[in-house]
Amino acid sequence: MTTADLQGKVAIITGASRGIGRAIAEAFAEAGAAVVVSSRKQEALEEVAEAIRARGGQALAVAAHTGDTVAVETLINRTVTTFGGIDILVNNAATNPHFGPLLSAEESHWQKILDVNLVGYFRTAKAAVPHMQARGGGKIINIASIAGLVPLQGMGVYSTAKAGVLMLTQALAIELAPDNIQVNAIAPGFVKTRFSKPIWGNPSLAKDVMRLIPQRRIAEPQDIAPLALYLASSASDFMTGEVLVIDGGQHLSAGWID
Repeated sequence: MTTADLQGKVAIITGASRGIGRAIAEAFAEAGAAVVVSSRKQEALEEVAEAIRARGGQALAVAAHTGDTVAVETLINRTVTTFGGIDILVNNAATNPHFGPLLSAEESHWQKILDVNLVGYFRTAKAAVPHMQARGGGKIINIASIAGLVPLQGMGVYSTAKAGVLMLTQALAIELAPDNIQVNAIAPGFVKTRFSKPIWGNPSLAKDVMRLIPQRRIAEPQDIAPLALYLASSASDFMTGEVLVIDGGQHLSAGWID
């Protein structure tokens, strides 16, 4: 039997200063991995890294904007210099500057959302894969969304980018399979993070969302972390190119709204 043991592994998690990314970083560190937490702001990352080290884990904080190729390369190089290689990459950084009808979006919204949520995933994978190949394999986990499977109201541009993440996951899975690199995606529903606060923080919107979720609650970041831990571990070695939905049944509920 295999277990979620990440002893000796090195993991990079983007968008790790809070929310889902932080929960994943903490879970990986508890499983024994050396974690590199990254997002745009160094101060917030240092707090995460310090909290992990206080519990006996290994952590390095590296600020990097995934929309910046040079910053991504610096993130990868610092990881390798500090910990000797890369085994796991979690692409989690995200942005959504537009909420409303799709055709009300500006081209600048498209450029920003696609550059961070889709092309940014490509940038980090491209920079990290050679180091995984050098270690005989690895894991790439792309945080997608059920918005990539079904269009969510007011989130058309974001949904389009997340749909692209699903295809990126599948294409990379095929191309990297000979290198023993598994590439999978997690598609959460609504998760209670600062990113989604405009929805869950609005009583009217939150009530509407709750009606769509059969379990009648919005996920916490800690609900997502165990699934990422599974995909990062040897337990998932024969799984690649998959999209694992974790949404309390939301994507199933269209005909069951009461």
